[in-house]
Amino acid sequence: MINNAWLIPAIPFIVFLIITFFSKRFRNFSSCLSIGGMFVSFLASCMVLRELAAGGQKHYEFSLPWFRSGEFQMEVGMLIDPLSSIMLLVVTLVSTMVQLYSRGYLSTEKSIDFSRYYSFISLFTFSMLGLVLANNFVTIFCCWELVGLCSYLLIGFWHHKPSAAAAAKKAFIITRLADAGFLIGILCVGLYAGTFNFLSIEGLIHDGQISPQILTIMAILIFLGAMGKSAQFPFHTWLPDAMEGPSPVSALIHAATMVAAGVYLVARTYTMFDAGPNALLVVGYIGGFTALFAASIGLCQNDIKRILAYSTLSQLGYMMLALGVGGFSACMFHLTTHAFFKALLFLAAGSVIHAMHSNEIWDAGGLRKKMPITAIVFIIGSLAIAGVPPFAGFWSKEEVLMAAYSSGHMPLFIMGEIGALMTAFYMFRICFVVFGGETRKHDAHPHESPWVMTVPMCILAFLAITAGFIDSPWLNHWFRNFVSFGSHHGEGHEGHLVTIISLSAAGLGILGAWLVYGIKVVNLDFVKKTFIYKLLFGKYFFDEIYDTIIVKPFVELTKGSVRFDQVVIDGLVNGVANVTAGCGMLVRRIQTGLVQSYVLTMVVGIIILLVIWMWGA
Repeated sequence: MINNAWLIPAIPFIVFLIITFFSKRFRNFSSCLSIGGMFVSFLASCMVLRELAAGGQKHYEFSLPWFRSGEFQMEVGMLIDPLSSIMLLVVTLVSTMVQLYSRGYLSTEKSIDFSRYYSFISLFTFSMLGLVLANNFVTIFCCWELVGLCSYLLIGFWHHKPSAAAAAKKAFIITRLADAGFLIGILCVGLYAGTFNFLSIEGLIHDGQISPQILTIMAILIFLGAMGKSAQFPFHTWLPDAMEGPSPVSALIHAATMVAAGVYLVARTYTMFDAGPNALLVVGYIGGFTALFAASIGLCQNDIKRILAYSTLSQLGYMMLALGVGGFSACMFHLTTHAFFKALLFLAAGSVIHAMHSNEIWDAGGLRKKMPITAIVFIIGSLAIAGVPPFAGFWSKEEVLMAAYSSGHMPLFIMGEIGALMTAFYMFRICFVVFGGETRKHDAHPHESPWVMTVPMCILAFLAITAGFIDSPWLNHWFRNFVSFGSHHGEGHEGHLVTIISLSAAGLGILGAWLVYGIKVVNLDFVKKTFIYKLLFGKYFFDEIYDTIIVKPFVELTKGSVRFDQVVIDGLVNGVANVTAGCGMLVRRIQTGLVQSYVLTMVVGIIILLVIWMWGA
């Protein structure tokens, strides 16, 4: 199957073409075709992973010539290795679950264009799979930009809503700004390496043919693109606004696809980062700060999807932190488990919104009685992301924090532990507010979602419980041995110490949420009046700061350019035209059409010429 791995992205692309050009009027056929095609790609991904794990060869590469310029030849191809095979499985599985869930979630929307939705989803998945399989920088950049385009289309799917259109534009513009750095980095790679192929570049690095200083510059430029796509600080503001898209889209973008692309890019080019002095430190500290920064904002938000969005920011920070401290396998392990429990949380949140017709957590309450399946799976997802054993997040978070502790970067370890405490607090804040107590919105009539929505949630809940065991001691740490780069961390007494600290942080977070929102021992009205609460609720006012120092000056500059164009540029052009028109008016008065007037004019002219001639003589 490895030789036919190109079918994995080809199937959703073919589905996109069929829906776009042939079946766009048949909504049920389009949705079934997309779901079926995605399921086939998932099965093919499973076969590729199985073959690669069973075989002795660590990677397979297939290339075809694209174009030639002098001695330089550009190729397009695929690279199948443990890293890409894991990502193929994660992307196709989550996409299949999301597409199946969408059938139920969007069924109540009579005016929705099902075909348009599933065509966008199929194109988006094709773009992400193409990005994962790319074997060179040019191909990955093409798919990278296509992912950005599709995210714009999906975030702004409710295009009749001004907020959705604005969120789509914001996501597109911010990620494009970051991608400018990525493009410059790719050009530097071509200049100094003479090739864009990943394996060839790794060979040059191992042979010492590229200086460490140049590698550092290239790595940081490439990391700029990853920061934009994975919404790392300070490019983070687009991701919470992206919640304007349908909930299934949020699950797809924020679980295993678009935001994971930045982490995957750094992992794919990890040799470059590892060889560039201090490049990994930049990645680690930006990731650690993002993890802590985003988690603190999530403490005070009231929109259930926005809380999960800031949670995604925080977990992406964890992944970057892991890469920065040398925890390559820990990062990829956390990316894998996070894809399952974060997709589960977004789908469960969509189920709540579907029932309550509101995103506000304070409109809900007591849903554990009326939506028991949704309540159970959401709590499972919350336990997983909080790092409670034996759920998947416990195993992957432990590896990230152990890598940070063992590397000796104690500030990063402390950031990670504080972020873990905050994560447990805000996730169980949602659990106690939404599923505990009594219903606050009395005009709502919540009910459990249909099976087409609950089945994907149950499958993801099962994975949120069991996926962590693939790197447990009982399975001989299969994942880290399969996806390996460099040394491993967290053995012996260090691992036990980190486990105790992490479990204590998770327990304190859950206990704090229970005290504040479960039995309500804290006066929330007083807390909401404090400066810290207002600062966190206002998201540190970064949107307002960006609006003041970037957006408004840019708008004023644009208005000034318009005025300059109208007054100066158009004024000069129109002035020439007006002078020409005035001269024409004068000449037109001379053209009377009377022969005697023309004769008189000629005579006068002759006389004037004679006078001038005689005067000169």
